[in-house]
Amino acid sequence: MLRKLDVGSAWTFPRIAGLAGLGFAIVIASTNAFLVPAGLPHSGAETNDVVQFFTTQQNTVGLASALAPIAWVLATLFGAGAVSILWRSDLEHGTAWSLVGFAGVLMQNITFTGVMATRLALASTTAQDSSTIAGLWALHNALFVFNGTFLALAITGLSISGRRAGLIRRWHSGIGLLAAALQFGSTVLSPLAIDDPGTVGLLGLVGWLIWVVWVAAYGITLIRRGARRHSHPLIGHERELPMQAGPRSERMPPHR
Repeated sequence: MLRKLDVGSAWTFPRIAGLAGLGFAIVIASTNAFLVPAGLPHSGAETNDVVQFFTTQQNTVGLASALAPIAWVLATLFGAGAVSILWRSDLEHGTAWSLVGFAGVLMQNITFTGVMATRLALASTTAQDSSTIAGLWALHNALFVFNGTFLALAITGLSISGRRAGLIRRWHSGIGLLAAALQFGSTVLSPLAIDDPGTVGLLGLVGWLIWVVWVAAYGITLIRRGARRHSHPLIGHERELPMQAGPRSERMPPHR
């Protein structure tokens, strides 16, 4: 009985979610680590640079697109695992910040699906389709910019809820709210300077880098939370304890 409980609790949902969060951070960091050196154009890049990249780097874009669905699955597991721990605390405080965070995770998955779809479409065009490439690139930039809104929601919701529940530390919540402010500020200002992002784009980049660190740290926290549950496998199974003690006749000798 004890052995079965131990095996079952070894892979608690918080631990799975934590591993998913850590995996998500690694996947998105790795994807950008080979896209950027390959020459992925930035917002406001000249059409010629966009044409050059997407007509010569189809394999690179294809590999990044293949990793994207994995990242979205991992992000969804991460968000759901965080909510499974934080929801009770939210109810006690009369809030729903964890749901705000999870909604942000889901919406950024949907929005970035559009980003990756436009990149695939761009990689399928030819150099002669410069007008088509220009239109698709403008759509790509708009989706990419507005995705910051949902990143900010995800970070804000899970940071506030996690801090109130005592799940994450003050510094972790602090960098999360900083990243959310940078992402949202970049999203609001970018449409005003979409052709020449400059400093605004730098704000978004710094916010994104902090977001990656924030997700990785949150994943490690969930893994540790799952490990603590694993170290007490009988929690939640108190009804099964009498079965392990045996009948009363086996524990006490009969009176003579």
